[in-house]
Amino acid sequence: MRAKSARRLRRRRGRSASLRLNRGSQARASRESGPAGMPGVRPCNPPTPEEVPLSLREQVCSIVKAGGHLRLAEPVQLASGDWSRDFVDAKRALQSGADLETACRAMLEAAGDAEFDAVGGMTLGADQFSHVMAVLARRKWFVVRKAAKGRGTDKRVEGADVTTGMNVLLVDDVVTTGSSILEAHAVVSGLGATVTGAVTLLDRGLAARAKFDALGVAYSAVLTYEDLGIEPVGGAVLTT
Repeated sequence: MRAKSARRLRRRRGRSASLRLNRGSQARASRESGPAGMPGVRPCNPPTPEEVPLSLREQVCSIVKAGGHLRLAEPVQLASGDWSRDFVDAKRALQSGADLETACRAMLEAAGDAEFDAVGGMTLGADQFSHVMAVLARRKWFVVRKAAKGRGTDKRVEGADVTTGMNVLLVDDVVTTGSSILEAHAVVSGLGATVTGAVTLLDRGLAARAKFDALGVAYSAVLTYEDLGIEPVGGAVLTT
């Protein structure tokens, strides 16, 4: 009698151990399954902030902050005539070919759906962008002289033959009032071209946007004064 009871107890213990083993195997299989129970596929953990790639705009912001933004002890006069302790040297920031390419890709991205046959603007602010963006977009480039050279062809626009029926994208590096890029607009429009958009690397105020809005031209800036954490200049009027 005692022997039979012992055998029944051992069988129950064996069944319990087997059940625990099966449950453990099922749990491991569940953890190692992906969507719809696909075996052997572990779910991806969400990426950490360090693993998320920066957008083009974020890359440009880092480049300009590191290599082009100077915080001075005393205010200096800008090309616009405004005074500021913050000086942004975009040419110095983008002296590396790789950094310049990143900035140009960001500017093409900012241009959105604007259709253009040529890209350019006033020298010297637009030169580097017009050349590289033309290569990237497989378009023509041009630059607008500050004044006709007074010899040879005596043209103000060099590079592409900007004429009636041509769509152009205007570019510039750092704007405050937007006077340079707006002058380029006047020159190419006077030659019969249609300005389909305007893009700048950095807008230090709100004046340029307001002026292009009045002209009915789509305007965008890769970065603004807010991105650099500096005070606006260029006659910007802030509203709340």
